[in-house]
Amino acid sequence: MSRRRRNRAVVPGSEHGLNLLKTQVMQNQGYNVNPERPDLVKYEVARTLGVPLTPGYNGQLRSEDAGRVGGPIGGAMVRELVRMAQQQLTEQRNPQR
Repeated sequence: MSRRRRNRAVVPGSEHGLNLLKTQVMQNQGYNVNPERPDLVKYEVARTLGVPLTPGYNGQLRSEDAGRVGGPIGGAMVRELVRMAQQQLTEQRNPQR
């Protein structure tokens, strides 16, 4: 039985912003990202890691390999979000006059 999974952002309407973040972060990592389809960067990451990820069903893919692909993407996004939050906090504590 095939089950279609949809990843959705917790905050409705934030998908566009998250896609912009993913595009920026992965371009900074050296990946070629189509700003219209940043979700496709996972195939380029998989290719560089030697993981056989293909469009469509990937039932043969081990969990470990899926994590090797998603980890660098999500990890880079989280690091950037933390950096942005720290910068905001610093600016709030030391406002420019």
